[in-house]
Amino acid sequence: MSTPVIGVLALQGDVREHLIALATADAVARPVRRPEELAEVDGLVVPGGESTTISKLARLFGLMEPLRARVRAGMPVYGTCAGMILLADKILDPRSGQETVGGIDMIVRRNAFGRQNESFEAAVDVRGIEGDPVEGVFIRAPWVESVGAAVEVLAEHDGHIVAVRQGNALATSFHPELTGDHRLHGLFVDMVRDKGAAGSL
Repeated sequence: MSTPVIGVLALQGDVREHLIALATADAVARPVRRPEELAEVDGLVVPGGESTTISKLARLFGLMEPLRARVRAGMPVYGTCAGMILLADKILDPRSGQETVGGIDMIVRRNAFGRQNESFEAAVDVRGIEGDPVEGVFIRAPWVESVGAAVEVLAEHDGHIVAVRQGNALATSFHPELTGDHRLHGLFVDMVRDKGAAGSL
């Protein structure tokens, strides 16, 4: 697979910024709002926003069960901020009725780094990203409380886990799409490309 087709879940959040970052990383990037659009992509980015709202909209648009099925089947997926919460198998402090897609054996804490007015940027060393640290933009960001044995911790900040990978699923607490540094999107595009190459063997 030379040029993978990667969707961005376009229900809320920095959809445009993710589409630009993916295109810069040599993918064909498309917004995804409907099950038939999800069926046409090789991988998916779940952006930030408000995790409860995104889960409700995914249910409303008929996307929740197809999303779960694709992730269980091994579709590469990358969640940022609220997207990390949606990819968690468990939320420590869920709101009433809040659902997740799952896919990463981790427990996350919502808004762990504080409220909107406590947002900040920090340099983050991410395993697998060469060169300088990644500039992390943390906006009402979660952190990972604990992970299962199959989860690889890619980065920590201030003693808390902020980036993880389990198989074809990647998640970060922060927003790399806001910085102009597209190395994490490049890593995800490579994951999608590798999955496609393995599937064609």
